[in-house]
Amino acid sequence: MERKGTKLIAKNSKAFHDYFIEDRYEAGIALSGTEVKSIRQGNVNLKDSFCLIKDGQMQVIGMHISPYEKGNIFNKDPLRPRSLLMHKREILRLFMKVKQDGYSLIPLSLYFKDSRVKLEVGLAKGKKLYDKRDAAAAKDAKREMDRTMKTRRNYG
Repeated sequence: MERKGTKLIAKNSKAFHDYFIEDRYEAGIALSGTEVKSIRQGNVNLKDSFCLIKDGQMQVIGMHISPYEKGNIFNKDPLRPRSLLMHKREILRLFMKVKQDGYSLIPLSLYFKDSRVKLEVGLAKGKKLYDKRDAAAAKDAKREMDRTMKTRRNYG
């Protein structure tokens, strides 16, 4: 029996802090059985991962999947490069963008979609330090405004 729907496993919140996300793509990911079992337990870290395109293949580098406790000899290296599954046309389009415009390919989230593991990849441009400061200031201002509105509702 196949379960329907999506279930978020891991999110790369650092990516949203360090990059402007221009576009998002969904990619399948080639995994071994013990890696899938470990992912089901939530033992994944996307923090310092990125994607590369070489020889027409897209790979995710630096994604850490902890070894499955009951996996013994079948466990793979936690940081090994993993192939992403996308259409050739999409990979070529992304390769051209990354090559010319100075974009990066950053994993944003890992999730189950109809019992298959999917990786959301973002086409991203790096933020400068002042961009990060502006984003933090806007976030603080919004938080302060929400707090003020909440107190007004309670006393008004």
